[in-house]
Amino acid sequence: MRRDLISIDDLTLAELNDYLGFAARVESMSETDKVTLLRGKVLAVMFFEPSTRTRLSFETAMQRLGGGVVGFSDILATSVKKGESFLDTIRTVECYSDVLVCRHPKEGTARLATEVSRIPVINAGDGTNQHPTQTLLDLYTLQKFFGKIDGLKISFAGDLKYSRTVHSLLHALMKYEGVEFILASPELLELPEYLKLEARRRGHTLHETRDLMEAVRGADCLYMTRIQQERFPDPIEYDMVKGAYVLNAAMLRGCPAHFKVLHPLPRLNEIATDVDATRHAGYFEQVLNGVYMRQAILLDVLEVTL
Repeated sequence: MRRDLISIDDLTLAELNDYLGFAARVESMSETDKVTLLRGKVLAVMFFEPSTRTRLSFETAMQRLGGGVVGFSDILATSVKKGESFLDTIRTVECYSDVLVCRHPKEGTARLATEVSRIPVINAGDGTNQHPTQTLLDLYTLQKFFGKIDGLKISFAGDLKYSRTVHSLLHALMKYEGVEFILASPELLELPEYLKLEARRRGHTLHETRDLMEAVRGADCLYMTRIQQERFPDPIEYDMVKGAYVLNAAMLRGCPAHFKVLHPLPRLNEIATDVDATRHAGYFEQVLNGVYMRQAILLDVLEVTL
């Protein structure tokens, strides 16, 4: 049976942990052993929205598994520019490939693609909804840094309203035991109420603040996010909150050795570059973990076992 990866909500806790174990096995393998696993398979990358890390890490993952890559990252160079529908584009590209990775600015498009596609579809981000492959690599990063996920205290700071990475990760973390959340955001960018209610319903502790330092103190991990100008319906609102939070190295003095700063990237000015040289910076290792996790995802949906 074909398996798509569209939403973190579709995965059980056992399946999340299976992915973490699968990624660890992939990471432990030599490049020589991996390079034949998907020989003859083709990945289609369909990015209707800009991307650096997600697109390049999927392409790297596929090529290092021995497969090929086709696709686009600019719809201006495709028949979409001529008026071709989204579903016709899906039907066309699936003829050239074995698995689709799709990013789109509209919520629900990845799920819609599964209704016509005969091959696996992987959601690489649909609007402000979800970004499940980013969530899986974030979980893998947390597991590697802390040796566990249960019982962690995690702060989220910045754009909690529009950030699909935050929404996806929270959905996943709610499946674990005893995870506590600190939510730091401007009032305009608070986490949607339904997510707060769901977290509390599942027994998780939430604390909301406007103070970034409060999010740093007492947490195991700070997950910073960019204020996303492209998500704002009103540019005036963006001007009101841009630059609201900026983390610098001085703010990390006194943090315990295990404390880590993560970020899905790209960053603008919300993490100063002097943080990069501290022992707390975890975001570039987070990027590398994306290759291992996306290799695991490709192997899984194409039914290759290790």
